[in-house]
Amino acid sequence: MPETEIRPHIVALLCDADWKYRPDTNTWSHRDGRPFTKEEQATAFQAVRAEVEEAVGQRRRYLEYLRKKENALEDLRQFLAPFMEQLAKKTLGNAVELMTEDERAEFDRRLRFMIEPVRPFTPHTF
Repeated sequence: MPETEIRPHIVALLCDADWKYRPDTNTWSHRDGRPFTKEEQATAFQAVRAEVEEAVGQRRRYLEYLRKKENALEDLRQFLAPFMEQLAKKTLGNAVELMTEDERAEFDRRLRFMIEPVRPFTPHTF
């Protein structure tokens, strides 16, 4: 079976759909509530299975990102716990001094992830 080329503009439109049918316009809506134009609705109906699956996959990956953001503080605490257990004076600075270079890199990655603002959902980003 030939591989279907995914059209980014259709995936972007599908990613912005809330999939709620609007009887007043006979179209779907954008996530912000605006109804699709007739042209947008026609474009959405041209989507092939691979494009729908790509849009769904992007949304799923974004929801996983949000779940990880929600748990980031607890994940950082769990990462730091073994270091803190070794210390009489439990400070972040003392814990960092116990870390290897790789552990420090992982700590920095987790800390940056925890403090960065939540990114909005944007097609072709997740």
